[in-house]
Amino acid sequence: MAAIITVDFQNCFIFILLCLFSLFCYSFFFKKPKDSRGFSELPPSPPSLPIIGHLHLLLSSITHKSLQKLSSKYGPLLHLRIFNVPIILVSSASVAYEIFRSHDVNVSSRGGAAIDESLVFGYSGIINAPYGDYWKFMKKLIATKLLRPQSLERSKGIRGEELMRFYNSILDKAKMNESVEISKEVMKLVNNTLCRMSMGRMFSEENGEAEKVRGLVDESYALTKKMFLVALLRRPLKKFRIPLFVKEIMSVSDKFDELLERILVEHKEKLQEGYQGTDMMDVLLAAYGDENAEYKITRNHIKSFFVELFVGGTDTSVQTTQWTMAEIMNNPNILERVREEIDSIVGKKRLIQETDLPNLPYLQAVVKEGLRLHPPGPLLVRTFQERCEIKGFYIPEKTTLIINAYAVMRDPDSWEDPDEFKPERFLSSSSAQEGEKEQAFKYLPFGGGRRGCPGGNLASIFVGTAIAVMVQCFDWKIKGDKVNMEETIEGMNLSMVQPLNCSPVPRTLSFS
Repeated sequence: MAAIITVDFQNCFIFILLCLFSLFCYSFFFKKPKDSRGFSELPPSPPSLPIIGHLHLLLSSITHKSLQKLSSKYGPLLHLRIFNVPIILVSSASVAYEIFRSHDVNVSSRGGAAIDESLVFGYSGIINAPYGDYWKFMKKLIATKLLRPQSLERSKGIRGEELMRFYNSILDKAKMNESVEISKEVMKLVNNTLCRMSMGRMFSEENGEAEKVRGLVDESYALTKKMFLVALLRRPLKKFRIPLFVKEIMSVSDKFDELLERILVEHKEKLQEGYQGTDMMDVLLAAYGDENAEYKITRNHIKSFFVELFVGGTDTSVQTTQWTMAEIMNNPNILERVREEIDSIVGKKRLIQETDLPNLPYLQAVVKEGLRLHPPGPLLVRTFQERCEIKGFYIPEKTTLIINAYAVMRDPDSWEDPDEFKPERFLSSSSAQEGEKEQAFKYLPFGGGRRGCPGGNLASIFVGTAIAVMVQCFDWKIKGDKVNMEETIEGMNLSMVQPLNCSPVPRTLSFS
């Protein structure tokens, strides 16, 4: 009898603990944001799991598709939650247009869980920097100094040399009957070009410098999705003072810091010797030394800029090129049309140059269609700094905003045959009607609003010229009838589950 009483007491005690725990979970995790105005409702919220809410959707390897499926069923403006953290999900051009038209400044901060002293995911970079004086200064510097048309014109020769190197690398493999992993070849092209444009030199292969940088970039990609989740959970984590991934992030940051400090010292010594450089590092060092600058940047600001350039500027162009080439190979009629256009404008006696791009409208349409179907960053993440109203719904302050650019650019209400690869949609007279601002927000490969990517023009040059070289100079053999187009998310970028690997066959004379 005593044993039975003891068991009953233990069960009762466990039951009480469970009740208390459930009450805690309800009050902490399910407590909904209060509407102090009292007359607006939150956007509709689809069914969620107990406690974790919609977390399982964001942990998926195809997050963009999971969210797209959710929106197609429940609507283009949804309220989600992860534990007690509110999220607004946007999946249509019309809602995106209203946000960027009326609330652009309000959503011009990312609100991520940045680590102040880190060069990776830190506030000294422009990606995570709050909307304010520093961010405005760097945005202006990029637009007027680093990536302005005159600067790109001066560095055109560098890009031409690296494009020839890219061509010769593929040609060497073709002569030896070797297959080519497209992403690796394009990665070398973009990395080498960005390094020369930004620092006046490439990372050395001989002393392992280039391999070290590629390793650091890969480590940074691996941390990106983790940081995305940390950003979404920043409030409960902060409440319980739980630091996540700090050691990993600071390890990568310290390695980048050591490398970039050495390059900064090299650059400064060259300038002291009378070298008159015009690359990006020269511009940033000049701003660093300018006592009358609108904003006094630090060495960490300069280093963070280059970290973001290597991490964010490389993989986006690589993935877009790979996806677009895969689409071209799966559509022989499109491949033939691109090739005919290049042959008619460029001919077969010289390699394509970036100055040819304006005269190749179909090639440009192919690149745009590749970006539409396979945006490098399918999810755009921002934070509502202040409460507001969208489409009649109440949005609390500090709410995370996720715009599913992937879903927006495949929305059947905005695009005819949205899942088909049709470059012609960017050629017809209908493209002239795209002047309407609302229509512009149905195409978001580089983001939108004032936090849109400032390097979109340069990325288009990288992708356009790389594809042109591969189409102009080579035929391509693939295994099977079609390229596998299965998608996954690496970091926060849209990647191919099976990287594009194919065999080149030369179709032109060698160019010197």
